[in-house]
Amino acid sequence: MENKELTCSFCGKKKDDTNLLIAGLDAHICDRCIEQANGIIVEESTHKVVEANKDDISLGNPKQIKLFLDDYVIGQDYTKKVMSVAVYNHYKRLLQSKSDVEIQKSNVLMVGETGTGKTLIAKTIAKMLNVPLAIVDATVLTEAGYVGEDVESILTRLLQGADYDQSKAEKGIVFIDEIDKIARKSDNPSITRDVSGEGVQQALLKLLEGTVVNVPPKGGRKHPDQKFIEINTEHILFVAGGAFDGIEKHISKRLNMQSVGYSAAKEGDHYDASNNLLSYLVPSDLKAFGLIPEIIGRLPVLTHMDSLDEKTLRAILTEPKNAIIKQYVALFALDEIDFSISDGALDFIVEKAVEYKLGARGLRSLCEAVLTDAMFELPGSGEKQFRVSKTYAVNKLNKSKLQALKAVS
Repeated sequence: MENKELTCSFCGKKKDDTNLLIAGLDAHICDRCIEQANGIIVEESTHKVVEANKDDISLGNPKQIKLFLDDYVIGQDYTKKVMSVAVYNHYKRLLQSKSDVEIQKSNVLMVGETGTGKTLIAKTIAKMLNVPLAIVDATVLTEAGYVGEDVESILTRLLQGADYDQSKAEKGIVFIDEIDKIARKSDNPSITRDVSGEGVQQALLKLLEGTVVNVPPKGGRKHPDQKFIEINTEHILFVAGGAFDGIEKHISKRLNMQSVGYSAAKEGDHYDASNNLLSYLVPSDLKAFGLIPEIIGRLPVLTHMDSLDEKTLRAILTEPKNAIIKQYVALFALDEIDFSISDGALDFIVEKAVEYKLGARGLRSLCEAVLTDAMFELPGSGEKQFRVSKTYAVNKLNKSKLQALKAVS
């Protein structure tokens, strides 16, 4: 008899009219009231998060941002300056009070060979600012309706990085890697649709400029019955990076470096061929490479990465906070082994990295080739010290690993 008289203490519905009635000590609550109460809690907490987010972003001046980058990234001073200023201005704009002058954001495009530190700079800045970072690969993106991922999946990754905190995601950083892979395949507009190249560039335009985008929370394709999260991209900083392999041809052609006869460059127009040609990069070179003018205009801050020389590679091995050699010292220390490596061995590893054009990523491959045998044999052997000399490094690298690298290069 009592069960029939049970009602929700909030809305008064009888137990038979509800899907679920939860009993407390002196009251009951139905599933509908629980949903409404949850909505109120989410709404109230959102207001508090928005206020708290202003304090979450730890913003130093451009010099302080560059000093922080110096601890993790060796060389690339020009790019670090450009990124420091771009990030400082962007977040200063977010933290400013309402004004008559609306400051627009400045997205960044980094051009440089693979392994020069493009992704590392983006990761390091996100670490300093305590904001979510999404690193996405442009090669998997296609136009809506075709096999591949929609451009909205970029924002899904950002949401996941922010633990689905929408207000935090809307102040995050998106690093779009390999953007050169979605370049137009030829200079003439194609009759057939270029769904993985120019089509993706066109789809990215609305994201880069700032608009409200319906994002599927779990990624994948959109479908009518799916719930969407509305993300405003106006305050999201987009950093695009790519190797742009072959863009040097367009730069040298524009600089008139190959011309002869009467059309040859004038005496005052000489350019230093030994310099990195990317230092002369201008937006028209990107257009010649295959980026559409609209997307170039939405990435107004253009910077380049210098090639890594021997001195820089040597510094990368030992100087940064998370330098490769420091990682191996910590790794051996876990087995209570005191690890050290001679300057001669380090110079030899760098010499081989330059010789085979392996870049910064190749340094780890070479170190693994030198140290793998020791990491296999020493744990549990009772040895407490391990010193790598140049002779030891030469012997290890002159085996099959070096021949394999030679074949690849």
